Amino acid sequence: MSGVIVVLGRQGSGKGTQCGLLEQHFDGVVHVSTGDMLRDAATSGTPLGRRAEAIMTAGELVPDDVMCDVVAERLVPLLESGATVLLDGFPRTPAQAEALAGMTVPDGIAGAVLLEVDVAEVSERMLARGRDDDTVAGIARRLELYEAQTAPLVEWFAGRGLLQRIEGTGAPEEVFDRLAAAIGGLVPLRLSR
Repeated sequence: MSGVIVVLGRQGSGKGTQCGLLEQHFDGVVHVSTGDMLRDAATSGTPLGRRAEAIMTAGELVPDDVMCDVVAERLVPLLESGATVLLDGFPRTPAQAEALAGMTVPDGIAGAVLLEVDVAEVSERMLARGRDDDTVAGIARRLELYEAQTAPLVEWFAGRGLLQRIEGTGAPEEVFDRLAAAIGGLVPLRLSR
């Protein structure tokens, strides 16, 4: 059974790490990270990639129309194959969530999980990973944008009965167990062999 589960949380909350673990442990689960897709585009040198790179370097979010096109191109074939897709980094705005709901017709979005980690901890985690765009100013700007633009998604999903909150602090194995239980309640999961 295919389905789309949106994984929400501040940058540095462990979304990518946890989605990667879920992908390894369960058959038919595919992690789609829009951050990775955008970084790949930025290194590709295409016009879209150069535009994305300039936006990300400035600490801004990529516009809805560009993000929706990138995601639809990757998402539709995965759903047609029967995969369960963990979307990490999309949607970021209620408008993108509405677009995603349209992309997932007739089944709709299976649900959303919110990894809750406080600002101080995610800032520390991002500085420690050492990416070029993880400067103190860049991190502060992205977290500011998250609060202003992305946090309303919590209300969007909650208002539709699609949101589950997951404590995102603690040992990675503990967070994984909490997240796997929540996702397993939304779509059937089969252990990898």
